[in-house]
Amino acid sequence: MIDDVATDGSASSENSRAPSTRRVRRVRMTGKERREQLLDIGRTLFADKGFEGTSVEEIAARAGVSKPVVYEHFGGKEGLYAVVVDREMRQLLDMVTSALTAGHPRELLEQAAFALLDYIETSTDGFRILVRDSPVAQSTGTFASLISDIATQVEDILGLEFKARGFDAKLAPLYAQALVGMVALTGQWWVNARKPQKAEVAAHLVNLAWHGLENLESKPRLIGHRKN
Repeated sequence: MIDDVATDGSASSENSRAPSTRRVRRVRMTGKERREQLLDIGRTLFADKGFEGTSVEEIAARAGVSKPVVYEHFGGKEGLYAVVVDREMRQLLDMVTSALTAGHPRELLEQAAFALLDYIETSTDGFRILVRDSPVAQSTGTFASLISDIATQVEDILGLEFKARGFDAKLAPLYAQALVGMVALTGQWWVNARKPQKAEVAAHLVNLAWHGLENLESKPRLIGHRKN
């Protein structure tokens, strides 16, 4: 809903010379629209300044509302942050899940790498939020739990490959965490570097992962002096 624009003043020459009093056009948002506006503003500020560096006052000021409006919708900064993080987690997980469509394991690795790099490229603010530490989401939440969710899906694929090659399928979770972690940490570096190009980064990730798996020892051994 948009308020009417009203203007005070008469047609007389004397009054026409005086400054007119004009009511500013104001857009009234529905509750849903206001909530989305606050989420967008919060997402930008959290990515730029982090959780601690962002205040309810700044969020409200950017939205052109009073602080109680933010509390009304989210109960405070923590609530707003939690919703932003949850949305980003679901978006990234959905992108990775929907990308894993190929039948060949090497192409699956390519698809997983591209899915993460695509997310970083199109949702840079969201990725910065997920990998940033905050008192709301410690190591048991956000990016750590997201990586674990993605690794669980990769684990099923690796388990089948391990069985087919005569390896211990019980070790698939370990290798899944290692592979997904490698891609995720590379993504954290690439979000700032942005070089090489995305396709080249994906190719190098898959090169390391695939050829490492291709020459995997069924019973790996340690060659250094330390054995435990």
